[in-house]
Amino acid sequence: MTSTALFLHMPIRGRTADPILLLAVGGLLAFSTVMVFSAAIGTHGGVAEGFKLLLKHLFSIGLALTLGVLAASIPLQFWQRANRWLLGFGALLLILVLIPGIGHEVNGSSRWLSLGVMRFQPSELMKVLVVLFLADHFVRHAQAIDSFRVSIIEPTAVVGILGALLLLEPDLGCTAVIMMTTLGLMFLSGTRLRYILGAIAVAVCAVVVLILAAPYRLQRVSSFLDPWADPYGSGFQLVQALIALGSGEWFGVGLGASVQKLFYLPHASNDFLVAVIGEELGLLGLILLLGLYAVILWRVFRLARQAAYAGELFGARVAQGIGLLVVVQALFHFAVNLGVVPTKGLTLPLMSYGGSSMLVHGLAIGLVIAVQQSLSKTASRGH
Repeated sequence: MTSTALFLHMPIRGRTADPILLLAVGGLLAFSTVMVFSAAIGTHGGVAEGFKLLLKHLFSIGLALTLGVLAASIPLQFWQRANRWLLGFGALLLILVLIPGIGHEVNGSSRWLSLGVMRFQPSELMKVLVVLFLADHFVRHAQAIDSFRVSIIEPTAVVGILGALLLLEPDLGCTAVIMMTTLGLMFLSGTRLRYILGAIAVAVCAVVVLILAAPYRLQRVSSFLDPWADPYGSGFQLVQALIALGSGEWFGVGLGASVQKLFYLPHASNDFLVAVIGEELGLLGLILLLGLYAVILWRVFRLARQAAYAGELFGARVAQGIGLLVVVQALFHFAVNLGVVPTKGLTLPLMSYGGSSMLVHGLAIGLVIAVQQSLSKTASRGH
């Protein structure tokens, strides 16, 4: 075994959190603070309203960090034992959202529950709960992973039911992220490739049917294929995002100097934050952003490899699932802003304005730290 391989397999001792991972997460949160404020002062009534939105964003970050610390302080065994109860609780929240008078509707979608000081989006929480469920499922049935029922039918049935609830809101973006993360975990858990390819084929057919069944989704696809055909109507969001990104060129027009955020680019501080970053900081700013996500993926998957080597299979699957979840959603957000996939409401993890998204990603990072703490305790017992 080479020295590099030995280093990768070294157990973690003497620390409970990866400093490089924390630096990358902290870098994203700091970057988020700057860019959300920059986007807000152009779309929320000037500097005074921008500061108000910034304070709300900082409050969300504070809550996310608190939730992350709490999640990290809970033994990993609890998350494994409680995963099905938690998934059932999440499903109940998805049902409550659909009940008139309980769920809060915005722009034709009923995705929020009112919690007094803030509105919470259960679909965001469901992403992490699905990761916990799948991690436990694939570890519990590791010896039968070649079984089509265990590796495909059972997880797909659960995810399919949850996806149906999400589509009733409707929330196709969240459904797509969960589907992609599920397929990734299937592959990493050792599911036969032909089973996965079959699942992908079924998923693609299901997406096509969903698009054809809803006129507004079909219109989004048409706008995606040719946004310039109706630049002031159905193609408006994508056209403005592309103009913003094109204006930024290599080095951007300068921090705070975006023109497209001035009521041209809808949802500049959340769904189209990458377009604002691209315009103000240029291609180099986007490369920096992608670099931070790449560091998170690297450190999380490195931890997963160490956990698997130490026999902490549940922790390994949780880390892999969280890594996939963060990166898949980030790539979807980039793809929407670049016009690679049809427009859908997906935040940029640890960056976009939005309390639910920030809270849930704080929870996700906390779970990764919980995996590392569990691995550290296992290493201590072994020495």
